[in-house]
This record gives sequence, structure tokens and C-alpha cells, in this order.
Amino acid sequence: MASLPYFGAPEVFALVDTPAPIAGAREVVITVAAAGINRADVLQRQGNYPPPADAPDWPGLEVSGRVASVGADVTRWAPGDRVCALLGGGGYAEVVAVHEDLVLSAPAGVDLIDAAGLVETACTVWSNLDAASARRGETLLVHGGAGGIGTMAIQWARCLGMRVIATAGSAQRAQACLDLGADHAIDYTSEDFEHTVNQLGGADVILDVVGAAYLERNLAALRPDGRLVVIGLQQGATATINLGTLLGKRLSVIGTSLRSRPHAQKAQIVQGVTRDLWPRIPTDIRPVTHARYALADVSTAHRDLEAGGVLGKLLLVP
Repeated sequence: MASLPYFGAPEVFALVDTPAPIAGAREVVITVAAAGINRADVLQRQGNYPPPADAPDWPGLEVSGRVASVGADVTRWAPGDRVCALLGGGGYAEVVAVHEDLVLSAPAGVDLIDAAGLVETACTVWSNLDAASARRGETLLVHGGAGGIGTMAIQWARCLGMRVIATAGSAQRAQACLDLGADHAIDYTSEDFEHTVNQLGGADVILDVVGAAYLERNLAALRPDGRLVVIGLQQGATATINLGTLLGKRLSVIGTSLRSRPHAQKAQIVQGVTRDLWPRIPTDIRPVTHARYALADVSTAHRDLEAGGVLGKLLLVP
């Protein structure tokens, strides 16, 4: 089996042969059609996001493909099934093994390769809006609306009946957010999002991938009883909170991650996504694929992701 162990910089991924996985009692072995590339993979490659102890050393948090074999105690899946799966790592490979609880049927009406880009973003967005008790009629501010998380968040929030404001790094990317269903889109390179969001009445929930650099302005953009959900630290991990603002507006700051959750929590999230979000694909939610790369071209894919300008997801195709 080919897989992609790595050694720090995009140029030093190495396509190597590793033993093909064998299904444990409750595991499913999947022949990979595609693997999604996520910002977390870049952080792992840089040494800033180590994999869980039970995960392979190489990146890859989501795949799509067909079931090759199943463990003795697996009853829900059979060889040949079209599936997607949430992984702790190791998705940059031709074959993966994953616990049956973290496997979903590939959505009908979606190309199996494109389906690889849905799982991690769907689980992230569903779980975080659920954690924020996001409700119909509320306003959601999504930072990085044109990225993988952002494109999913816009679409799922619209399904929930929320008003959506998105930020993006150019006029073109802001327009892409509007095309996906955002009610308002802000080009943060030419417009102050805090000012614009407050002009629009403020946000009830903010989904933030930026981190410290936006903390003060995020709190200022929230309505009373608002909730800030921090899921990324692209621009810093340390900032000062004015507790007076927090108390005066009764605000909540929520920090979450998906990869580090216990298995039981991940399984519950996959169940929720299967129940609530998956049936909305492809009618109300569709995969947004920017580009596909051969597995051996992963270095180029990582450079393209780090350079910015990606709309939606990048995929690796073995």
C-alpha cells in the first residue's frame, strides 16, 4: 500500500510502501477514492498538531471510497459499499482502516471523489453550531467563508434558518460566499468586519478560525447573549479578554476541536451528521471542490493551500 509519511516541509513528503491495514473486530477497511486536505494537515506537517497516539503518523482526516473488507463484529457495512469516513489521521493513503462508528454512507447524487471533502467539515460545523445552540432566526458570522469550513458553515446555517454573514479575503471570494447562500459577505481586505456586522445588527454566533487577532473585534460584534466559537488559531493563540465586555453582554467563548475528542463523542457527532445534515446533500448542501491532486503531488497541494485563494476543498486522489 502506498502512503505518505512526511518530514516537515511540503517538499519532503515521501510516497512509500506501508503494510495494508487489516480490519479489527469493529473496523472497516476502505479502498480510498480520495482524501480531503485540511488546514490541520498543514499544522501536523509543521509539527504543531501531533496525531493521536492510535493514529498513523501521516496526515489525512477524511476519506471516501469503497469498503474492501469488514471485521468480524461489523454488521452495518459490507464490501463494495460507497462510504465516507472520519479519521484521526492516515488518510493520505490507498487503503485505510477505521472504526465502523466513524463511517457514513457516501451521499447519493455526489461524485465519490468529491464526497471526500464533506466529512471533516460537516462534523466540525454540525458539532460547533450545536455546541453554540444556534437557532433559527439568529445571525451567524463565519470567518473564512470561502474555505472548507466556511463553505460548509454557510450552507448548513442556511438549512437551520439562520441569517449568515461571511468574511472572505477578496471581492471574488466574498461573491462566492453569496453564491453559496450567505446573506452578506465582507471583503476583510477593504472593509472592517466589526463595523459592518454591527451595522447589520450584530451576530448571535461567530464561528472563528482566526484566533487571537480577531478576539476583541469578535466580542464587539456579538449581540447580548452571543456565543463565540473558536475552532482555529491561524493568527495567534494568546489574547486579552475584557471581562467587562463579557459580563456586560453575557457573552460565551467556546473553544472546541474535533480530532482530540474521545471516540464516543466523535461517534455521536457522526450520528448527528448522518441524521441531520447528510439528508440535505446535494439538494441544499453540495461539496465545493477547488482542485484534485494525485497522491504523489501532495507537496503541491499543501503549497497551494498555504498560499491562499483556495475556494472550498482540495482533494488527493490515489
